[in-house]
Parts: sequence; structure tokens; C-alpha cells
Amino acid sequence: MSSVTSEEQVRADDRAHVFHSWSAQGLINPLPIEKAEGSYFWDYSGKKYLDFSSQLVNINIGHQHPRLIAAIQEQAARLCTIQPAFANDKRGEAARMIAEVAPEGLNKVFFTNGGAEANENAIRMARLHTGRHKVLSTYRSYHGSTATAITATGDPRRWPNEPVAVGVVHFWGPYPYRSPFFAEDESQESERALRHLRDTIVFEGPGTIAAILLETVVGTNGILVPPPGYLAGVRAICDEFGIVFIADEVMAGFGRCGEWFAIDKWGVTPDLITFAKGVNSGYLPLGGVVISDEIAATFDERPFPGGLTYSGHPLACASAVASMQIFKEEGIIEHARALGEDVIGPGLARLKEKHPSVGEVRGLGVFWAIELVRDAARTPLVPFNAAGAAAGPMNEVANACKERGLWPFTHFNRVHVVPPCTTSADEVRDGLTILDEALTVADGFYTS
Repeated sequence: MSSVTSEEQVRADDRAHVFHSWSAQGLINPLPIEKAEGSYFWDYSGKKYLDFSSQLVNINIGHQHPRLIAAIQEQAARLCTIQPAFANDKRGEAARMIAEVAPEGLNKVFFTNGGAEANENAIRMARLHTGRHKVLSTYRSYHGSTATAITATGDPRRWPNEPVAVGVVHFWGPYPYRSPFFAEDESQESERALRHLRDTIVFEGPGTIAAILLETVVGTNGILVPPPGYLAGVRAICDEFGIVFIADEVMAGFGRCGEWFAIDKWGVTPDLITFAKGVNSGYLPLGGVVISDEIAATFDERPFPGGLTYSGHPLACASAVASMQIFKEEGIIEHARALGEDVIGPGLARLKEKHPSVGEVRGLGVFWAIELVRDAARTPLVPFNAAGAAAGPMNEVANACKERGLWPFTHFNRVHVVPPCTTSADEVRDGLTILDEALTVADGFYTS
């Protein structure tokens, strides 16, 4: 069968039978992908794309890492699956290795199939541990598409799912570039954001609040790096009111921010950490909750009322073990940190100086955002939650990238620079060169 015929069959099967996420099915035309390796993937025409999206910001180890594939193959030949009630070597080893890189005092791991289920179960643990029902989460957040996770989400994907779950209250997190608190600097932003959080807690009733759920570094909704003092302030507020602090590290964890867990950068210890994506780069479905000793003890004599058929699936856990070993032996955490400090950060700063449409660049590790604007007043290049013709300018920027062999991650008025943690410095520079060319399209909409 020729490659053209193969592509035709892929398209035909997809259009006839695949129901896609977050999409109006009749308005999409998914690109068939034939293969991938390292920081690249190829379509059936042979066109090569530099993956500056890491797919959904999860291929932290790169595509088709041979050692990771070998580990999955080896495990498949020995034991594909066993139910969660049994002890399993790879399940236990993965849990131990995750606990070893987590902050001190978080020593148990509950495995899920992905990030949404991780957040769902973390919230359940917090509610049962505290005997309270409310959960606070921020606007400009995404926590997954299961019932409570989508209710906790603070972006427009929540709207068509409402009403789903109860007991979630949203508040404003820090965002210095577009400060909801009219702050003049990061210090003021942190102070005012914490005051706002405290006021929200007081008026919601501290005794009703089980948890505060935060993306350590906000992902899809802006790559919002918390200002100094903010996370420590949240920890202090949680301690004061007996509230569980859940750090959502589904996107930010496992090297993405140049640390095992992003929260390590600020030296703050949450009560629960949720993870997925980078733990094994999505080679198999896997997520989980890292649990503090105090919360784990709640369930020593009391059953935890939750579970999944594939919790701690041996194949998935074997891939996590191999991935973490590779990260350690190949220095991937350190490489990701250096890419941010030495290549991506300085490169984006140069793009900001050159292109008037670039309002701000921000990030760390391999987790960066370029915020595009129309004028000196910081009007976003496209409106919030733009669709159709209103989203046209961003679509043109994205298409300019794709035409040149770069696959971008775009959201609202931003281009996110989120290549695999294993991407070489030269590959990153190649991607930034293409972005430089594509940003001339955004400059064409600048009016100041």
C-alpha cells in the first residue's frame, strides 16, 4: 500500500469513526501523522515538524525514546497487567521513585489514568480528610474534564459543562502583566493576591473549605509563573485555616519547569501533588496523587472510597520507572533548566525587542509563553475565547509556523514555547528562528 493510499485510509477511518475531543466534528480536518522521533514528527507527505507543543505539553522525554520503548516491551513480555489489589514490582518501584523526588513528608502515591482523575481523587481525599466540602480554585486554570475537575477549571471549557459538581468557588490568582489587583510590581501583586484569597476564604467560611487547588505554574491559561512569596503565602493561609493545599503539577511537573516538581523552585510543601503527562511522557496513560503522611493516615483504618481498574497499571508504571531513570542518567532536568536560562529565555527576550506585537514573554525551564497584543495599551491580539473570524489573527500566526515546519501550541492570544525537555539548544534556536518569521504576521495587526 502506498503512502498516499495509507493517508487516505487514515483520513477516511478518522472522519467516519473517531469522535474528537473539544471539537465540532464536522468542522475539523485532523492531520494524519505517520511517525515521530526526538523533537520531531512527520505527516504522510514526509513533511517534518519541530514539535514546539510537546503534543499536549506531555512529551517531556521526546518522541520514541529507545530506552523507554524497550522498558515497555520488556514489561509486556513479562506481565502486561494485574489488578490494583495485588502488589506489583513496577507499581511499587514507580511509587517509591516518585515519593523520593517529592517534597519531604509526601510518601504515598495513588495512581490514576491521567491528570483529570488525579485532581478528582485529590479533591475527594481533601474533602474526606477535612470533613469539609468546598474547593477554591483560580480563574485562568485547567484541571481536567471529569465532573469535579471541570467544575474547578477556571477557563471557558467549564461553561458548557455546567452545572456538574457543587462546592467549587473561583478566585483570582496573580497575573502581573494583566493584574486583576492593579498592582505596580510583582511584590505588590503577590501581596494583593494573597489578601484577595484571604478575603474569599473569610466570606466563604473557613470551616467549609476543604482545599485550595492551584496549578503551581498555570499552564494552558498563560504560563503564569507565581510571583515571589505567593506560594509560601498560600501555604501559610492553608495552615492557618486547616485547608488542604493541592498543587496541580500535571503539566508543570517532571522537568517541564527545570525541576522534578515545579513547586521545588519555591521551597513550598503542599499536602497533595497531582501529576500525569511528563511522568512517562504519555507513552502510556498514567497519572496520580502524591499524598502527605498526615492525609494518608486518614485512611489507615478507614477505606478510601475510590479506585480504578487500571490504577498502577504495570505497563504504565514500568514506563514511569524507566522514564525517571533516563531523566536521572541523562541529566534531563538540568538540561531543561539550562534551556530556559540560556536559550529560550534570552531568545524570547530578543523577539520581544524586535516585534511590537509581543507584549510579554514569561516562563522557566521549557515552559514559556509569548503574549501577543494589538497596541501599546496591551489589547490582546484576539479577544478572550475568540472563535471563528475573531480568532483569525492567531490562526494566521499558527499557520505561518506550520508552513515553515514548526508545530506551535497556541491558546487565546498566546504562543506557548513548550518543546520536549530533551530538545537540543540548536533545535530550540531553529524553532525560535521560525517564530521570528511568524511573528511578522502578528506585527501586521499591531496598530499603535
